[in-house]
Amino acid sequence: MPNDRIAASVPKPADAIAEVQHISKSFTTDGRERLVLQDISLAIHAGEVVAVLGPSGCGKSTLLRILTGLVPATSGAVLCHGQPLHGLHPGAAIVFQNFALYPWLTVHDNVRVGLHRKGLTPTDEAERIRHAIDLVGLEGFEEAYPKELSGGMKQRVGIARAFVGGPEILCMDEPFSALDVLTAESLRSEVYGLWSRGDLGLKSMLLITHLIDEAVFLADRIVILGANPGCIREVVMNPLPHPREYRDPAFVALVDEIHELVTQIHLPERPIAPPTAAPVPEPVPFVQIGEIIGLLEVVHDHGDHINIFELATRLRLELGHVLLAINAAELLDLVDTPKQDVLLTALGREFLAAADANTRKRIFHRQLRKVPTFAFLVERLRTAPKLHLPAEIVQEELAMHLPNEPPQPLFDTIVTWGRYAELLGYDSATQAVYLDVESTAGPMDGLRA
Repeated sequence: MPNDRIAASVPKPADAIAEVQHISKSFTTDGRERLVLQDISLAIHAGEVVAVLGPSGCGKSTLLRILTGLVPATSGAVLCHGQPLHGLHPGAAIVFQNFALYPWLTVHDNVRVGLHRKGLTPTDEAERIRHAIDLVGLEGFEEAYPKELSGGMKQRVGIARAFVGGPEILCMDEPFSALDVLTAESLRSEVYGLWSRGDLGLKSMLLITHLIDEAVFLADRIVILGANPGCIREVVMNPLPHPREYRDPAFVALVDEIHELVTQIHLPERPIAPPTAAPVPEPVPFVQIGEIIGLLEVVHDHGDHINIFELATRLRLELGHVLLAINAAELLDLVDTPKQDVLLTALGREFLAAADANTRKRIFHRQLRKVPTFAFLVERLRTAPKLHLPAEIVQEELAMHLPNEPPQPLFDTIVTWGRYAELLGYDSATQAVYLDVESTAGPMDGLRA
């Protein structure tokens, strides 16, 4: 893979419009602190479009909110033109994923919100609103309410509201993800057209996205985040000239290059762990059993071998969530993932070919006992009174080993998988986790009292 497009940073002579230096961000949930972002440094300069790319839950939206002053960083520095940022970034405007319109306001008045505290005369204010509405093609809809608009038109209102204040940096948080494909593609092109005009005072754009094609289409610099906690793993420079075409060979090549990077980051080769006296918990992907089985069936329908990104298209799921499902299936040795492909293993084929649900459960049971987190819990429960442990103790011990994992989703996933495999049970009345010693599966025989 060529490395000339990949760089850790891009030095610029001028002060950055928005910048974070070695910031980290933690949230406290149920009395536990969770690290969401760790040691991130990023500067947005005039004349560039920067995309932050990553799966759901990696903290990319939190990063946008810190850069714009909506939320504070836990540690590190947040700067605006080289000076510490206090409060909201004065030159930033945000376009949100869910439109964020006031349902009781007309299109005109929703756009007017973007001029709050600008101190304009009524004449100047009216002219700016008219111009912004004209920019996004909503003339004639000034008196319409959001409920009368399509999704694409609602987002046009959001874009007009962002532009009306004359921002120097436009920050977009997955702005097209709630739209149908054709509308999203059209709006994407229009936003770039507005940016490239050069007469609107806009100096830079920041895009939050989980779509590689979208990042390559819009951005000059693509920042790829890892997860748990969110951190910058790669920065890819995009040298492609505009206008960019999705089918252009150079465009496709760069998309493939980033695909491979994302796969390496979020589906790394699993090292063979040396045998240890006591298993140690490791993160468990937060996916449902049905999603794992559905993934296996799609791979099987394509000859037991499919490209990861074609699989995401077939499943109609966000890439980050598909990667989690693949990770879960690989953890159970049901698939293998050489580079950008997903292969059904012999065990995966055996699982799908099982004549009944109980056979599938026995396979799942056997594999689950090999997963470090479940092996750890089995050992703890074997020595517990009546093979039971209070859920609170289980959660606390998992949190000690996995401090960056959200405790409730982790616990819920473990209980769901354990119940399906008839390995673990959960008594909601006593709020206790227990070994399912009633299982008739062979692997449980040694656990019977």
